Amino acid sequence: MGVNQSVGFPPLTGPHLVGCGDVMEGHGLQGSFFRLFYPCLEAEETVEQPLWIPRYEYCTGLANYLQYNKRWGGLLFNLAVGSSRLPVSWNGPFKTKDSGYPLIIFSHGLGAFRTLYSAFCMELASRGFVVAVPEHRDGSAATTCFCKQAPEDNQPADDLLEEWIPYRQVGEGEKEFHVRNCQVHQRVNECNQVLRILQEVTAGKTVLNILPGGLDLLTFKGSIDMSRVAVMGHSFGGATAILALAKETQFRCAVALDAWMFPLERDFYPKARGPVFFINTEKFQTVESVSLMKKLCARHDQSRIITVLGSVHRSQTDFAFVTGHWIGKFFSSQTCGSLDPYEGQEVVVQAMLAFLQKHLDLKEDYDQWNNLIEGIGPSLTPGAPHHLSSL
Repeated sequence: MGVNQSVGFPPLTGPHLVGCGDVMEGHGLQGSFFRLFYPCLEAEETVEQPLWIPRYEYCTGLANYLQYNKRWGGLLFNLAVGSSRLPVSWNGPFKTKDSGYPLIIFSHGLGAFRTLYSAFCMELASRGFVVAVPEHRDGSAATTCFCKQAPEDNQPADDLLEEWIPYRQVGEGEKEFHVRNCQVHQRVNECNQVLRILQEVTAGKTVLNILPGGLDLLTFKGSIDMSRVAVMGHSFGGATAILALAKETQFRCAVALDAWMFPLERDFYPKARGPVFFINTEKFQTVESVSLMKKLCARHDQSRIITVLGSVHRSQTDFAFVTGHWIGKFFSSQTCGSLDPYEGQEVVVQAMLAFLQKHLDLKEDYDQWNNLIEGIGPSLTPGAPHHLSSL
């Protein structure tokens, strides 16, 4: 049995080179932890490419979330994909832009973390977006961490102690809705916190990144267009994006990738804002969830629902690009749909770009894909998949 697993990320198609780096602002749970993807300059020296799975703790976190033995599952994940790297420049020199780049805040799904949507984020950055991916601290990430200052008097002031937050299982006797509803509201607050931080950075205020060797935020001054901001997310992150759009008027639109509608309270829908672009996979949604999406779309004539045929829930994550067969056994048959993952990525990105151009007033040529917003194109159908189309 071969173990030479890797991740075959799609080639980036935009005109910009891409850099990425991590930001941790503030000590303790109340701070923020997020990854930034951005257009960058060609580095003068050898470029370091970051690991896709940033730390071994995330391998054990994934195993724990999937309810495998944490130790052995973590070892297998690490063996399979622990050495895979992203084709970007780690902390690469930011390419400034006087008019500023549009901003996307991207919310990850349940049991995920800040790097598992890198294919989408890298492609969007290559197209001239700054993309921020918060790592949620509500217990919905496979794992995450925060830093606090060491309490000992004899420790240097910048000596940080890490504390890890494991995935939170819903306990016996707990109502899952109450757990998830609290989490989705915390997630929205965390997205808004990242938005505020980047607003301060753009305005030239000093925001301290406490990570050793972390990204220097000063270089971003004046180069993010805070009038063109969208929110996006997958699964639980899709619900987060929908709620964030309702609660923060600075977000002009939302893209919800295979949104998990369950955590949103029913009395939220009359307060929902649009436009929202629901890009669903063929195998995940239910009659009830599509009905809730339609309820939202009925209030906003620019909101749309499309379905990518031949795709499954994890088609919209980086796991779609993991090569090798035995790692797929971790995810049962739901890792791969019948649609080629590279074709799926291309059509979803083009649909996103067309929607973002329309609602962020971008001066690009992405309107050439406007028909995709209506579900007209390869492997697309408007609305729900056929088996749910009786709604």
